[in-house]
Amino acid sequence: MHLLIPHASALGEEATQTLAGLTLPNLSHLLGAWQARERHGSDEFSPDLPHEAALAALRGEAPAVAAWRAAELGLPGERPWALLTPLHLAVSLDQVTAHAAELSEADSQLLFEDLAELWPAAEGWSAHWAGPAEWLVSHDSLAGVASASIDRVVQRNIAPWLPEARRLRSLQNEVQMLLHRHPLNEIRAAPVNSVWISGCGASTKALPAEVRVDWRLRAPLLAGDWQAWAAAWQALDAELLALAPASLTLCGERFAQVFGPGAAGGLVQRLWQRVAPPRADVASLLATL
Repeated sequence: MHLLIPHASALGEEATQTLAGLTLPNLSHLLGAWQARERHGSDEFSPDLPHEAALAALRGEAPAVAAWRAAELGLPGERPWALLTPLHLAVSLDQVTAHAAELSEADSQLLFEDLAELWPAAEGWSAHWAGPAEWLVSHDSLAGVASASIDRVVQRNIAPWLPEARRLRSLQNEVQMLLHRHPLNEIRAAPVNSVWISGCGASTKALPAEVRVDWRLRAPLLAGDWQAWAAAWQALDAELLALAPASLTLCGERFAQVFGPGAAGGLVQRLWQRVAPPRADVASLLATL
């Protein structure tokens, strides 16, 4: 099994402090015995997150998060798709911050259905409600359109990540106009006043069967709940040896680093490793991601 862990690390003072206090003995044991292999990603300014780049490399294609999700749901992933995430945009004097919209299934479906006029089937659109925070739309115009991952913008200033593609800006503005006068928003303290459009593209490749993605660190990290994120990491570490991964990819905001067993050493080295197993400095390693 190849285990891939998104949001294993993050940038910022709170993340650094949390990492410094983490005790992850099983991960330390594995990384002490394994070697670093290939690395994916570039920096925190890339629109795609490192785990998306790593998943794309495993598939052998460009990142296409929306199409991957569509294929999981039995929809034709080879068509161009986009993921729409409903948001509450909070406007302050110097920035606009994106917050996840806490929607029930019923309210999310109502909003999605009332926006259907923006993606008419007669013009080649198709749409699918995948969950309260996952709306999928498909159209040929979405092929090859660059857009920043939703995970780049939640709880952050959206200005650096606004889409450059005119098609996406137009669709986002049209959605915002319809949401502005929607009756549901009149009774919400934090109105759903926008969507984030991301993950555009088509997919023709499947993820290898041996790959397992563990998403448990995502929700607490995006919520900025560092105590819950640390607890989720410790729970994952407690299960790590039982999962017995043959290789591991740890993903942060800049890089996704693959690890795996190295070449077997000599007899003396192997005996010494049994007596004093090598341990990795997990906090320092995760901080590089």
